[in-house]
Amino acid sequence: MASPNNNKSKNQLVSTMIKQGFISNPYLSPSPSPPRTSNPPSPIQIPTRPSNPNPTLFEMMSEEQTRESKHSLESRYRTQERVSRVLADAPFPAVGDVRLTIAARDGFKVSMDVHRIVLVGRSRFFAEKLQRNGSHSVEILDCDDVEVYVETLVLMYCDDLKKRLMGENVNKVLGLLKISSAIMFDDGVLACLEYLEAVPWSQQEEEKVVSHLSQLQLPDSAADVLQRLVAEPSTSSRSDDVLQRLLTGVLHAKDDKARKEMKKVISRLLRENTNSSSHESNLDISRDTLYHFCHRCLTSLILSLSEATSVDDNRQQDRGVLMGEIAREADNLQWLVDILIDRKMGDEFVKLWAEQKELSILHSKIPTMYRHEISKITAQLCVAIGRGNLLVPKDVRYCLLSTWLESLYDDFGWMKRAGRSIDKKLVEEGLGQTILTLPLAQQQTILLNWFDRFLNKGDDCPNIQRAFEVWWRRSFIKQYTVDSQLQLAIFDYTE
Repeated sequence: MASPNNNKSKNQLVSTMIKQGFISNPYLSPSPSPPRTSNPPSPIQIPTRPSNPNPTLFEMMSEEQTRESKHSLESRYRTQERVSRVLADAPFPAVGDVRLTIAARDGFKVSMDVHRIVLVGRSRFFAEKLQRNGSHSVEILDCDDVEVYVETLVLMYCDDLKKRLMGENVNKVLGLLKISSAIMFDDGVLACLEYLEAVPWSQQEEEKVVSHLSQLQLPDSAADVLQRLVAEPSTSSRSDDVLQRLLTGVLHAKDDKARKEMKKVISRLLRENTNSSSHESNLDISRDTLYHFCHRCLTSLILSLSEATSVDDNRQQDRGVLMGEIAREADNLQWLVDILIDRKMGDEFVKLWAEQKELSILHSKIPTMYRHEISKITAQLCVAIGRGNLLVPKDVRYCLLSTWLESLYDDFGWMKRAGRSIDKKLVEEGLGQTILTLPLAQQQTILLNWFDRFLNKGDDCPNIQRAFEVWWRRSFIKQYTVDSQLQLAIFDYTE
C-alpha cells in the first residue's frame, strides 16, 4: 500500500491538459517524458499505376486522391524538417517541469520540455493556468502552424527579442505576433510591433499587416505601426492643395524627360484612385483646381502663338523657342484633358475649347510641324464624345467641329507621322461617331465637305468613310419622319 507521502508526490505530478484555448483537466496524469522530438519520417513512397490512355471515372478519382494524399504527406514532412531545425537551436532544457505538446490539425505533433518559470514569467495566460507548483503536461491541439508556435516559445527564452527578429520576413513576424497576443506574451507582442514599424512592406505585406492588426486586440503601440498608412485629418483635408502643388511642378518642369515621366506616374495614380472600389478615399480633386490649370495653359498658348506670328525672319532663334513653348503647352493641355475625361469632368472643357476662335485663327498661321500638337486636343475630345465619355449638347458638339475640324484635317498627316501616341483608327472612329451625333442636315454639310477634301488629300485626311456610309443610308435608304406625337414612320427606298 502506497504511503501518504507517495500519494502527495503523485498528486503534484498531475498536470493540466490544455486544449483549444487551454481547458484544464485535473484528471490527466503526465506520461513518461518521451524524446523531445521524433525523427522526421522518410518520404513515403506512394505506388503509382501504369498510365492508362483512357482512364475510367473511378481511376481518375483514385489518381486525384493519390496526388492529394502525396501532397499532404510531403507538406507534413517539410513542416517536420523546419520544426526540427528550430528545435535543434532552441534553448530548451533536457528535462523540464512542463511537458508541452503542440499538435496540428493533420495529426502532426511535437513535444518538448520547458520551464514553468519561463512560461509563467513571460505569459500572463500561462501564469493564470499554471499557478500550481510541480510538474505539468500541456497539450495544444488543432494549431494552424506548429512551427510558429515553437518559434514563439523560443522567443520566450530570449533576452534580446529585437535581435532575434532581425532578418525575419514580415509574414513570419505576423504569425509570431498572433500567437504572442493569444498567450498574452506582452514582450513578444511589443517586439513584433517594433519590428513591423521599422521594416519596409511590399503591397501584399501591407494588406496583411492591416488585416492582422485590425483583428487582434493590441496595445496602443499598434497605432504607431499604421502611421505610415493613416494620415492625420488635417493632412487628408489638404489633398487638393497637394495635387495643386504636384500639377504646378509638372506643368512648369524644366527637364522634358522628367516631366513626361511624372505625367505618366500622376495619371496612373489618379486613375487608380478613380477606379478604386473604396468609397473612403482621401483624395478629393476639385473641378475648379483642374480648370484653373486649363485656363492658365490656354492663356500661355495664345500668348506664345501671338508672339510666334509676329516674329520676323531675322529672329529665328526666338521663333524656335516660341515653337517649343507652343508644343509644350499643347502637351500640357492634352494631359489635363485626359485627367478631366478620366474623372468625368470634361464636359465643360469641350465648350471652352469650342469657343477658342482666336486660338484657332492663330493656329492656322503657324507651320504644321509645330502646331499639330494642338489638334491632338480636338482629336482627344472627339474620341471621348464618340465613346460616350463626354456628354455635351449638340450645339456645343457642332461648335467644336465648326471651330477645329478644318485644323484637324490640315494637321492629320503630321499627327500620324510625328506622334506614336496617335492611334489613327481610334481618331477616325471617334470623329465619325461625333459627326453622326449631330442633326442630319449638319452631318450632310460636314461629310460632303470631308468627301471633297479626302479625294484631294487621301491618307493625309482622316478616313471617316464608315460615318459617310451611315449618313448616306439615313438620308437615302431609310428615311424617318417624326410627327407631332413623336411617332416614327420609316420610308424604305430599296426598291
